[in-house]
Amino acid sequence: MNAVFRATVLHMRSVAPYRTQFLLVLALMVVLDLRSPTGLMVATAVILAPYLAVQPFQIADKADLTTLYAVLPVTRRAVLLAYYAWAVVVYLGALIVGTALSYVAARVEGDAFGGGQLTTLLTMSWALFAVNVAVQFPLLIRFGYTRVNVLATILPIALIMLAAYKLHLTIDAGQVWLPLLGVAGAAVLVISATLTAHVFRHPE
Repeated sequence: MNAVFRATVLHMRSVAPYRTQFLLVLALMVVLDLRSPTGLMVATAVILAPYLAVQPFQIADKADLTTLYAVLPVTRRAVLLAYYAWAVVVYLGALIVGTALSYVAARVEGDAFGGGQLTTLLTMSWALFAVNVAVQFPLLIRFGYTRVNVLATILPIALIMLAAYKLHLTIDAGQVWLPLLGVAGAAVLVISATLTAHVFRHPE
């Protein structure tokens, strides 16, 4: 666990120099969704968090960090699991920031904020994010960010849209599925991380 923590910190440090770029993306989202507090909260969790989650892959490709990871006193398994740990940290951070900004925006606009619909949206956003990461990360680990970026982005979205269509899932209908969605999100992440750490435990 300590090795995974150290590798997660390593991913965090690799992303840190680009923080200004990420803050600009967040500012743009605030400007676009300022009049929709709930939409702003969901956007940070469903759009901003996945965007930040894949940044260690992009930076590793750009800076050839794979060679560095190979010589560090950290196992490849820890590095792989740390990608998932980083993704969860990013999601929680984006959710906290998005919820805080949405609350402020709601107070400014004089709108109600909270209730059952918010709980539904939070749970659905977690499930969407988890499926996105669970499908994307094995592809990114196997092929690299540069080679598979478009496919790794489109495939999870297609799967999510297909599932929503087949289940006739809407905001109102989603309330029935809340417990299952929350657990399913965590389950797919754990399964994906476990399989990835096993299948790709040796560098290509």
